[in-house]
Amino acid sequence: MHFWCEICPKLRSMTEKRDGGHLNVEKTTVSRTFYVFGVALVCAVSWISINLRTITTYTGMRWDTSPHEMLSFGERGLRFAAVPTPKPASTETEGIILTGEAAAALHMALKMNEEGKSGKALKLFLQALKLSPNNPDVLNSYGEFLEHEKLIEAENLYTRALINDPSHSRALQNRQRTFPKVQQLDQAMLTRIDEKRYRLYEIPEDNAALQRAMKEAYYQHIHHTTAIEGNTMTLSMTRAVVETRMAVDGKSVLEHNEILGLDEALKYINTTLVQEKHSITVENVIEIHRRVLGHAHPLEAGQFRNTQVFVGNHIPPHPTDVEYFMDEFDAWLNSPTIRNLHPIEFAALAHYRLVYIHPFTDGNGRTGRLLMNLILMKAGFPPVTIKVSERHDYYACLQDANRGDVRPFIRFVAKCAERTLDEYLSATTIYPVKRYTSRGLDYRNHLKRLDTLTLTK
Repeated sequence: MHFWCEICPKLRSMTEKRDGGHLNVEKTTVSRTFYVFGVALVCAVSWISINLRTITTYTGMRWDTSPHEMLSFGERGLRFAAVPTPKPASTETEGIILTGEAAAALHMALKMNEEGKSGKALKLFLQALKLSPNNPDVLNSYGEFLEHEKLIEAENLYTRALINDPSHSRALQNRQRTFPKVQQLDQAMLTRIDEKRYRLYEIPEDNAALQRAMKEAYYQHIHHTTAIEGNTMTLSMTRAVVETRMAVDGKSVLEHNEILGLDEALKYINTTLVQEKHSITVENVIEIHRRVLGHAHPLEAGQFRNTQVFVGNHIPPHPTDVEYFMDEFDAWLNSPTIRNLHPIEFAALAHYRLVYIHPFTDGNGRTGRLLMNLILMKAGFPPVTIKVSERHDYYACLQDANRGDVRPFIRFVAKCAERTLDEYLSATTIYPVKRYTSRGLDYRNHLKRLDTLTLTK
């Protein structure tokens, strides 16, 4: 009995422990379940938070309950919530920091300039201009720094400063002071080019040297104007394709067709448009484009674009507005005021207007350069070649025109025209035979060096 009295409490305690163990096991299982569910919920909320912008962009879902503007899409009238235009990467805070960095660089540049350290000042001015390219203070100060050595570039900087801030008094004073001087320089340049053009008039058309120069310039123009657009054919390859119509190994069919199309367009200009007495029209431009893309993209040749295109930072007019702008361009080409401009000014402006409208899907640059040369040739100038090595300057001048100042592009075309005239005059000049004199290129040492590099030495 005593034994039973001792064992009963022990059994009772063991039972309680067993029941408690079951209860603990159940509690542990429930805890684990809640823990896993909580982790899954946290992961889901985190994923939704991280991908909220993507969801909003691609589905049009919005988290606010305010009414949304709707956009119609296509002829079927599909309706989508209008997604707001995303903000640029540079926020307001970043813009303040950027302006601060540009201001600091500008301050140090002015300090270095006062101390006579022009080399360091130039680097700091360029850094400030890179950080804030449209800041009128930076543009004006950099122009003042360059004015004594590069007057035209300084005046261009003053003009850019006024385009961004018309009320900038210091830039306005600087431009009023430099503008008449720059005008005189520009007029002197055009007068010099006209004198060289008149000298070229005096050379007979049947001059053998002139004929060779014209033939070489023909191939040069085809090569460089297609290379600017990315064609990888060399000058010798271009000449072989034009002369023989034979394919070049390793080059695509598209590159061959681009060269053949430009060859046909040049022949059309030389044999037809230059000889016509009437003024240039948009129909002539379309026919030029039809030949430029006739081999490469026959379905797009001579057709205005029906899609929106983007050219770097420039967004051309909407495709539904292209015909309207081309009608205006046709009236502009025949405007008496425009036709009274200097041929180089007229040609450069026509080229820029065409590429600004960008009426075709492809081939606008080539067509624009051909239109420019058509205007120059009708005025008695030889066709101008913009070399592929000048592509960066070419595009930079077009970008300046997009900002509001087309004069840098006119000067660029004038420089190319003068270089072309110099090449023609040099090729047709008869030099007296004299004793050899060094002209910068060491021909004699070069030839002697080749004699020591033969296979047997």
